[in-house]
Amino acid sequence: MTMPQNHRQDRRAFLGGALGFGSLALGTMLHNDLAAGRPDSLWQPPSGQPHFAPRAKNVIWLFMRGGVSHMESFDPKPMLNRLAGKSISETPFAHVNDPERLKNVRVVVVNDANGQQRNKLYPLQVGFRKHGQSGIEVSDWFPHIGSVVDDLAVIRSMWTTDDNHGAQVQFHSGRHMLEPRVPTIGAWVNWGLGTLNENLPQFISMGPRFFDRRDGHYLGPAYDAVPLKVDPQNPLDYATPEGDITPAEQRLSFDLVQRLNHLTAQQYPGDATLSARTKSYELAYRMQTAVPGIIDFSGETEATHKLYGLDQPETKDFGQQLLAARRFAEQGVRFIQIQHGGGAAGAWDQHSKLKAMHSKLAGQVDRPIAGLLQDLKQRGMLDETLVVFATEFGRTPGSQGADGRDHHPFGFSVWMAGGGLKGGVVHGATDEIGFHAVEQPHYVTDVHATILHQLGLQPQRLEVPGHKRLERDFGHPITDIIA
Repeated sequence: MTMPQNHRQDRRAFLGGALGFGSLALGTMLHNDLAAGRPDSLWQPPSGQPHFAPRAKNVIWLFMRGGVSHMESFDPKPMLNRLAGKSISETPFAHVNDPERLKNVRVVVVNDANGQQRNKLYPLQVGFRKHGQSGIEVSDWFPHIGSVVDDLAVIRSMWTTDDNHGAQVQFHSGRHMLEPRVPTIGAWVNWGLGTLNENLPQFISMGPRFFDRRDGHYLGPAYDAVPLKVDPQNPLDYATPEGDITPAEQRLSFDLVQRLNHLTAQQYPGDATLSARTKSYELAYRMQTAVPGIIDFSGETEATHKLYGLDQPETKDFGQQLLAARRFAEQGVRFIQIQHGGGAAGAWDQHSKLKAMHSKLAGQVDRPIAGLLQDLKQRGMLDETLVVFATEFGRTPGSQGADGRDHHPFGFSVWMAGGGLKGGVVHGATDEIGFHAVEQPHYVTDVHATILHQLGLQPQRLEVPGHKRLERDFGHPITDIIA
C-alpha cells in the first residue's frame, strides 16, 4: 500500500513552508529515487564503497570557461614566432588541413576563394620560463602556478569534437551537446561513492554556469551539484525559512515532521521513496548550519588570506572560492566544482584582444590556484585531494582578426595535481605549431577515467540498466601520470 498522493503533497507543502528548502531538497538531494521501482530486480545501485583501494578522497575541479590558449599557458610553441604572418599552407605544416585528419570533428580550417587559409600564424603573446626542478615551461602569465609546477602533471595532448562552447558540456560529460544529455563526471562520483560527511552535500558547484545546469540527467536530480555562493548570509538558494521563524521554532517544526514521517512510514510501508525524501530534508536542514560556518573565513590566519589572494581585489573573489573549496574538502565533500569566466561563452573566449584579456584573467586565478596547492600540501591534504585545471578547448595557432585566436578542439592542455598522481611531469604533445595532439592524444573522458581510477572506481561498474554507455564514454586512465 502506498501513501495517497494528496497526503504526499500536504507533507511536501508543510516542509517547504516550515523549512524553506523547496526545490533545493527535492531537486538536488532525493537519494535512491532512481532505484525505486527498477524492473531489473537483480540490479542494485552502487554500494557507496570504492571498487578497489582509492588513492584520492576528494576532487577540486577548476574549469576556465571560454577556451584558454594552450600556446600561451602550458604548451609553448616558439615555431609560431618564426613563422608569424604566414598561412599554414605556406609552411611545412600544410598537412594539418588534410580533410582525412579532420573527418571526425565538426570544424574545418576556413579557406578563401583561392584555397588559401585566411588566418595567418600568430606569434606567441607572452614569454615562457622553466620552473622547478622539473624545468617545465610555463607562461609568464602564470608565474605562481609555475612556482608549484613540480606538483603538476601537465597533459598537452587533449582533444574534443565540438568547436563551439557546448564543448563545456562535452568536457564535463564526454558527449557532444547535440547528443542526448548524460551524467557529468561530478554526478558519477556522487553516484558511485558514499558521503564522507552527513551534514554536507557530496557534490557542490560554485561560479558561473551556462549551457547545462544539470549533472545527474538519467541518474536523477539527486546527483546534480548543489549550487553555492561564498556568502555566509545566503550561501544556498531557497535555504532560508519562509516567513518570520526563529531557529527554535524551525527546530520544533522539523522534529514534528520527523515524528509524522515515522508514523507514516509505519502506516504506509510500501512507499519506497518516503525514507529517501526524509533524509534529503534532514540533510538540507543540517546544511543551514554547516555551510555558513565553512565559508566564514574569520578564523583563518592573515597568512592564509594572503596565500589565496584575498588581500587583493583582482584575486579576492576567486580566492574565496578556492579557500572555501579547501575547507569543504577538509570536511569531506567529494566533488567541488568551480567555474571561472562569466558570460554565456565564458570570459576566456578571446577572438580579439587576447593578450590584454588572457593576462587579466590569468591574474585573477594564478595566485589563488597556486595558493590552494600550497595550502593543501602543507596540510597533508594534497595526497588525497585531486585538483584539475581544465578548459573546453584551446585556441588556434592562427590569428582571428588582428589580435585574437579562434576556438580549437584538435589539441589543447589541462593539468592535474595530487590524488596519487605524479608531479613535475609533462605527458603528450601537440605538433610544432600547436595544431594537433600528435603524441599520446587523449579524448576528454580520459581525464574522467583518471579521476575515477584514483577514487577507486571502475566506470563500467557504474553503468545503469537501460542507459547503454559508449566505449568512449568510459575513457581510459592516463596511466603514465599515475604514481
